[in-house]
Parts: sequence; structure tokens; C-alpha cells
Amino acid sequence: MAKLTFLGAARTVTGSKYLLEHNGQKVLFDCGLFQGLKDLRLRNWDEFPVPPDSLNAVVLTHAHLDHVGYLPRLVAQGYRGRVFCTPGTKDLSQLVLPDAGRIQEEDARQANKHGYSRHDPALPLFTESDALRALTQLQPLGFERPIEVVPGLSIEFHPAGHLLGSAFIIVRLAGGPTILFGGDLGRYSRPILPDPSGAIAADIVLVESTYGDREHQPDDSGAQLAEVIKKTAGQHGKLVIPAFAIGRVEEVLYWVRRLEAEHRIPVLPVYVDSPMASEALKYYSARVAELDPDLRPTSGQIYAFATTRFQTVSSPQQSKELTASRRPAIVISSSGMATGGRVLHHLAAALPDPRNTVLFVGYQAEGTRGRQLVDGAKDVRIHGHSIAVNATVTRIDSMSAHADRGEILRWLGTLGSAPRRLCLVHGEPAPMDALKGLIQERLSWTPHTPAHGETIEL
Repeated sequence: MAKLTFLGAARTVTGSKYLLEHNGQKVLFDCGLFQGLKDLRLRNWDEFPVPPDSLNAVVLTHAHLDHVGYLPRLVAQGYRGRVFCTPGTKDLSQLVLPDAGRIQEEDARQANKHGYSRHDPALPLFTESDALRALTQLQPLGFERPIEVVPGLSIEFHPAGHLLGSAFIIVRLAGGPTILFGGDLGRYSRPILPDPSGAIAADIVLVESTYGDREHQPDDSGAQLAEVIKKTAGQHGKLVIPAFAIGRVEEVLYWVRRLEAEHRIPVLPVYVDSPMASEALKYYSARVAELDPDLRPTSGQIYAFATTRFQTVSSPQQSKELTASRRPAIVISSSGMATGGRVLHHLAAALPDPRNTVLFVGYQAEGTRGRQLVDGAKDVRIHGHSIAVNATVTRIDSMSAHADRGEILRWLGTLGSAPRRLCLVHGEPAPMDALKGLIQERLSWTPHTPAHGETIEL
């Protein structure tokens, strides 16, 4: 008897982990960090439900931290098996995992230095060394190439259109059901990456519900972004865009470059202040075959995304100088939810000045600083200080890399037939429940919304 346990992304958008057990084999699908609310982050410190060395394999859908960020912790606790992923996911994991380890170590150092941790000493969840060791266990596998990863269990990756290398996974069990792990589902008719591949008929389907209660703003050919840029430039202000270092930075640059080429915005200096994002741009340009045909660069360099006055910021000193500058510019920096990274310095400097604009272009989870700002906070705490919010704070949802409710329904419609069981995951309760009702109404299916830690027999 096969069974599936939901160890993350159950009634929440973060910490994706699903444990599949079949004929004595244990395979973990996705290995994500919990982020956002403190109660969720504390789950990262819980003892893993099964001994990590009892796992036979790990399979990843893509390289965002809420799907891959727990892997160094799992390895530090004894997992020594292979981690199957696409080549694109391996590339980006080489950026995000060591960086996450460095951040964990720095957070622990700061907690010990300033004495604000309840633990003495404060320890990192995992280290950069743990992350580097985890990378040695990655086993890249191309799209649409089925492989038996453990006896009686085969997997096959299919493009999900969410991030470079992102995939949904078809799992076939010998003598058992077929399972589709949806991962994060991408958008239709968006730049950078091709549309998601059509779903493949399966007995059990897991699909995300991040935006299950809404539809994204219609494609306006960059009109909103153009208006934000023109208004901020007219005020001689600075536009700060917190953006996910992998995935979102590329789309922001695409639109700024296009708007410049169409003479719809003034040409401003555009800075990418994120070493990780700068490296990710190179990976995107190197994997031209996985990009939209109309975006494939001929040079194979990051200049495929470069605007007229484009500059990457590498050193901390350059970043400090940019933060202190009051000249009009567009600054793209991570993290996308303003939870850490260099963008915090830019926000601390920009938020008090009403000439400036802070533009969010991605999902802001509960408990994050980004969520506070888009919800209208009058002040936020950054590096222990209260920062007044006088700048304009706005958001553009059309750049989201997550499918909205209409796109989720469109993708489910490609299954061909109703699954025996449809599980909604990766969503906060309100959007998840809204999507459940919509699926019942439109498709006459009855989705299940698993609880954290719930096990279902397959």
C-alpha cells in the first residue's frame, strides 16, 4: 500500500515537502523551507518526521527556497542519497543554497552579538558547508526522460513554466497509482519562459492554489510599469523594486528594456543590486533553448536582458554608494518579500522620502515585511529601527510567476479526465478554499485540502 504524507505547503504557501512511501521505499518530493510567519518558520527546527538517512531519494520541482531550501538541513541530519532535479534547477540551486547557508550563519552571528536570541548560543539552521555538501548530491535529469529512481517508482519531469528548470513530476508506481506532483505552476502567454506543458492524466494530482481566489491583472503591455517609472522620474525620485533574485529580476528587466525600446519611459540608470540575480541572469542566457523563442539571445550573454544604462552591483561598497545616492534610478534588489538582503538598505533609505516609489512585483506572504508594506503600514522595522513610510508603495500582480485561478483551471482541463483524487496545496486557506469551490462548480470535482502532517492512502 502506498501512502502520501503532507509535510509542508498544506494550508500554507511555504515549506513544500511530500513524503511518498511505497513497498518499503521512501521518496521525498520537494524539500522546502518554511518562510513568513514565525509559527511556520519554527517548523524548520522540528525533528524531521522520519530519520533522514531512511529516505531513499529526494526529487525537486524547482529551485525556489520554499521548495529546495531545507535540503542542506536534511543533508546535515544524515541524508546521503541522490537528489533528482532538472539541469536548470541544479544551476540555480548552486546559487540559492550556499547563499541561504551564509544568511543563516550571519543571522546566528548577529543574534549572538546583540543577544536577542533565546538560545545561547544561537545556531544556524544549516551552514554554507552543509549547502555545498548538498549540492554534490544533485542528480540532473532532462525533461521527458523517465527514470526509475528507486525500485518500483519512476519519475518524469515536464516543463512547468514557473522558473528556469521548473517542472511538474509524473510518478508511476509499480502495481500502484500514477501521481502528478504539480509543483508551482507557471503562467500562459508570459515572457521569458514557454507556457506550462499540458498536464498528464494521473490518479492523484497535487496542484498549487496560491492565487486560487483571483485572476491576475490582464496583460497591459507594460502600461502600469511605464506609469510608475514616469511618475517617479518626474518627481526626481528613486524606484526600488524588491524582486526574487531568480525568475522575477529577468521579467522586470525584460519590461524595462522593452519600454525603453518603444520610447514609453525615460532612460534611467538600472541597477541590479544582487550578486545572486546577476549570476542567475547568466544561467538564463546560457540555457537559451529553455526560453521563449522570441527572447532567445544570440550572444549568450546577460546583455540579452540589459537595458540602455544597465549595471550590476557586485561589491558591498558599490551597494552602499548606490543606497546613499539620491539621483533618479531604478534599483532592482532582493529579497522579493523584503525579508533580508541588500534591498533592506535601499528600503531604509528610500521609504522616508515621498519622492521615491517602492514597487512590489510578486507574492507577499503573511508575516513578511513586504506584506506589511503592501497592506499599508505607516512604518516598518528594518535592522532594529523604525522606518517611516512616506514613499509611494505600489504593486503589480501581472508579473506573478504563479498561475491564477483561471490558469489553474485551464491546466487542470488538460488532464483529459478527472483524477481519483485532487489535492490542493501551496496556498493560504482563503485562496485554497475559494479554488476548491470554483473547481466543484466548474469541473464537478471534489478537491481535498490536506492538513499539515496528514497522511492519505493511495
